[in-house]
Amino acid sequence: MKVSNQVDSQINDLRVFFPDGVPAADCPTRIVLDHVTSRWGVLVLLALGGRTLRWGQLRRAVEGVSEKMLAQTLRTLEQDGLVHREAHPVIPPHVDYSLTDLGEDLVTHLIPLMTWIGRHADEITARPALCSPTSATP
Repeated sequence: MKVSNQVDSQINDLRVFFPDGVPAADCPTRIVLDHVTSRWGVLVLLALGGRTLRWGQLRRAVEGVSEKMLAQTLRTLEQDGLVHREAHPVIPPHVDYSLTDLGEDLVTHLIPLMTWIGRHADEITARPALCSPTSATP
């Protein structure tokens, strides 16, 4: 099947939920999309795919994330039902993070996207910028 036919088919499937193929501005889907596809949200979800990690392990796995952003991201994903947080009543505190069934299902859909990005990142980032920030006009 040609890519354009495949895209047409997938867009038609999407129109079952979104008549224009894109969620309306007031659609709750946009909130979920924002949470899931945030810079740190995707990385946290992928890091937890198929495994349980403690705070420090997760912070090391998601290089560059601050403690504040990791805490905020985990809290959001937990509230969304994608991440499970299990606090053990020991001293020092021991907290494990893992994906819920819903989170694992989501990661199965993120993996093909990340595979595509991995396959094409060098090609995309090697392209010359059409407009550099210094040459942009207001």
